[in-house]
Amino acid sequence: MNRFVSLALLTLATPALAQGPDPATVRQQIRNYRAANEAQILGELNELLAIPNVADNLADIQRNARHLVGMLERRGIAARVLDLGDAPPSVFGELKTPGATRTIVFYAHFDGQPVDRSKWSSDPWSPMLRSAAIQHGGTEIPMPTAGMRVDPEARMYARSASDDKSPIVAMLTALDALRASGTPLSVNLKFFFEGEEEAGSDHLRAILTKYADLLTADAWIFCDGPVHQSRQQMITFGVRGVIGLNLTVYGPNRPLHSGHYGNWAPNPNVLMSHLIASLRDLDGRILVGGFYDDVPALTAADRRALASIPPMDDQLRSELGLASTEAGNAPLMERIMLPALNVGGLAGGPAGAGGSNLIGTASSAYIDFRLVPNQTPARVRELIEAHITRQGFHIVREVPDSATRASHARLVLVHWGDSGYPAVRTPMDLPVSQAIIRTAEMAVGGPVVQMPTSGGSLGLYHFSEVLQVPLVFVPIVNHDNNQHGENENLRLQNLWDGIELLGGLMARLGLEWRDAT
Repeated sequence: MNRFVSLALLTLATPALAQGPDPATVRQQIRNYRAANEAQILGELNELLAIPNVADNLADIQRNARHLVGMLERRGIAARVLDLGDAPPSVFGELKTPGATRTIVFYAHFDGQPVDRSKWSSDPWSPMLRSAAIQHGGTEIPMPTAGMRVDPEARMYARSASDDKSPIVAMLTALDALRASGTPLSVNLKFFFEGEEEAGSDHLRAILTKYADLLTADAWIFCDGPVHQSRQQMITFGVRGVIGLNLTVYGPNRPLHSGHYGNWAPNPNVLMSHLIASLRDLDGRILVGGFYDDVPALTAADRRALASIPPMDDQLRSELGLASTEAGNAPLMERIMLPALNVGGLAGGPAGAGGSNLIGTASSAYIDFRLVPNQTPARVRELIEAHITRQGFHIVREVPDSATRASHARLVLVHWGDSGYPAVRTPMDLPVSQAIIRTAEMAVGGPVVQMPTSGGSLGLYHFSEVLQVPLVFVPIVNHDNNQHGENENLRLQNLWDGIELLGGLMARLGLEWRDAT
């Protein structure tokens, strides 16, 4: 059967929707469809990945958007580009289902991070299929032709192979598979593919506001991010907030010989080291007064979910070459429920073979804070700057002139990278949350990992504040995907599993949610 079958197959009789398809049968039908069409599925993904999509290249983002509109329209989905002047566009699609009482928006982004081609083992815009992960000896294998099967442990290497183009193909293939078997949808479907996520989503709020009526729905399902390290399918109900900070402290106005001036002239590297040490301890606890005042206690639902998550810490420590981890080897999933302070970069002079016996003129650091619900970027800025002042530093907002440097013994340039954004979390006990969990477990034929929040950050607050709708994450890609780095990849079994999961949600979520209310 042609992969892009007639739209008429979807619009089946309403009584079938009322009773609902058997989850195991749906899963097997989707699996059969995928097995017969692996070459076509990977071919479509290959075409999408071959279009460069670095987030700050507007022409390429527009080209991707047009291509995605074509992918949607071939499936009979009403599709359009959502424009906002010269801003990167997003893509919208809609498919109505007779008899459905719920509308779900599936989200993914199609822009990607910049690439350093010198660090890639292959061209990031020429997708390459390898027999396994590179670090496990994977070698190049040919793309399959019609009717061929591929080892599910093979991996596709390209920028955005996992973040986020493969989830888009998984969504649309799930729809193809349901149509091919005559399985009706249980919800009205909308698709929102963002074109600016990796560039900070600066225009997202304006797009959501302009097209709010078009984007009306009962819930959004985000297919961004990786699954749990155990490779079990995962449902996540929130993200942490984030805000970044650049600090520069100053010493003498010219480099000094450490023998002649050491222990006399203030060393900016030493000043920075002590300032950072005053902000957090070796176990990750933030030492800033009042920082934890707004942090909520874990709920009973949070604790139940955390207790059910497969323990992976020992394996991860082994994989990462770590003898121990912070807070006495406290579980990773408990740690990401807390705010965090990360020192992402330090620069104060050459080291290693280029090191020299000098007292430098300045030392810089980049720090990012991960926030939990009830914390706001504005309050974090206030607390951090008060703490810095208590350490005896005078704060400036611009590079200080000589008079300012001569007037203050401890001087620090504080620059907050952007406005940041707060955490967002959907309660796990909402009817929609429980319906998604039940439906996902039916779709995969077993339990799914339930995460109260992701450790990462995303500007979900825009969706929450503008659209006021529940937001849930259903990621599908492998955890070891080199997301944002060189040799980004997708494990094919994750794509196959994701197609089954998303197809199951499309087929049964409306029924489960209706029963929950």
